[in-house]
Amino acid sequence: MEIDLERVRAYFAADRFAAMAGIFIEAVSEECVVCGMGITPGHKNAANLVQGGAIFTLADVAFGIHANLERACGADAGLTVGQSCDISFLRRPEGKRLTARSTRLSRGANIAVYRVAVTDDRGRLVAEMRGNGFTTGRR
Repeated sequence: MEIDLERVRAYFAADRFAAMAGIFIEAVSEECVVCGMGITPGHKNAANLVQGGAIFTLADVAFGIHANLERACGADAGLTVGQSCDISFLRRPEGKRLTARSTRLSRGANIAVYRVAVTDDRGRLVAEMRGNGFTTGRR
């Protein structure tokens, strides 16, 4: 499959929640999707820490993009939606930016499993998510 980064960005530009959160697509390949998010005051909770929901949203967006790359590239592929996700928050982020890297663990006709590692701009692993996706309408 040929992957055009700008085509993928255009397809996912319709994700208004990701745009509102400030999430952007850095790189895509069949093996890995990388998304970033600058940390703003709007991402902080009452304790002035990055809200867990903001970290989860970043991981979920990277997972969703990776699971739907074929569709975004124009293939007649089904839509993959999250079936279940499990995230572990490992440490508080430091710095001004987070990066999520999604890697595919397995992909069958209808079930796919991805691992998403979220790091801060100092390269420290701050969260890890495992996402299971279910694909509808796959041919």
